[in-house]
Amino acid sequence: MSIYLNKDSKIIVQGITGGMGAKHTALMLDSGAQIVGGVNARKAGTTVTHPDKDGHDVELPVFGTVAEAMKETGADVSVVFVPPAFTKDACVEAIDAGIGLLVVITEGVPVQDTAEVWSYLQGAESNHGGTRMIGPNCPGIITPGESLAGITPHTIAGSGPVGLVSKSGTLTYQMMYELRDFGFSTAIGIGGDPIIGTTHIDALQAFEDDPETKAIVMIGEIGGDAEERAAAYIKEHITKPVVGYVAGFTAPEGKTMGHAGAIVSGSAGTAQAKKEALEAAGVKVGKTPSETAALMREILTAL
Repeated sequence: MSIYLNKDSKIIVQGITGGMGAKHTALMLDSGAQIVGGVNARKAGTTVTHPDKDGHDVELPVFGTVAEAMKETGADVSVVFVPPAFTKDACVEAIDAGIGLLVVITEGVPVQDTAEVWSYLQGAESNHGGTRMIGPNCPGIITPGESLAGITPHTIAGSGPVGLVSKSGTLTYQMMYELRDFGFSTAIGIGGDPIIGTTHIDALQAFEDDPETKAIVMIGEIGGDAEERAAAYIKEHITKPVVGYVAGFTAPEGKTMGHAGAIVSGSAGTAQAKKEALEAAGVKVGKTPSETAALMREILTAL
């Protein structure tokens, strides 16, 4: 089992002819993902060719719109690799077409644009049965051994009982490597921007409902109150063991760090405050990624 993505998911790439889109289309194919085409209005009617995991060339059609791509290929997932200035339009187009899962990799999307997409998404749910958006500014989602929608290296870890949700891309990769001997049902990088499509809470509930996920790792970082809200949700709704890690213990207070979302106000948003909130909800929190992995290893060994 998995959440949001599986071997049957049919993926299109918005921006398939661009540098990043082309590179990661090839890597997604190499992972075994079912890539069925791409979208670029200026190159509609052309094709791009990449080798699949067996080394056979796959010719992928390029369509003018997401709606046309879905109609011709049956796609239910779109991965967005378009420049920040055009990301909002790309997302709205995919939502209007009724895509099931929209994975927005692009970094540097204006928060105003993301807010408008998020608002549009809420209004569009009744029209299309609901598009789930992951990102922006994220590594996407991987179900090891089945499919990849995004930029997570697929060779880190195989399938297993751990569900992983993380704000940070690089920490997603590190945690997968640390627990590669156990493996993952799904690993999802939700992105570190202030406004994102899928939250820690969304992923936690999906992992709770997935019978193959036995334990959950949640990675947060300083800024905002997402981790505190997730802690309250875990206390009320999650029965599976959760371990956590919060990046940013050494960050100076009051200073904006890295991600647009990592802005600390007073005690809210600090690593310590998030750690305390999670521990109060029964979550074991590691001081380093490796310590967090060791805590999860103890739990999995005891299951």
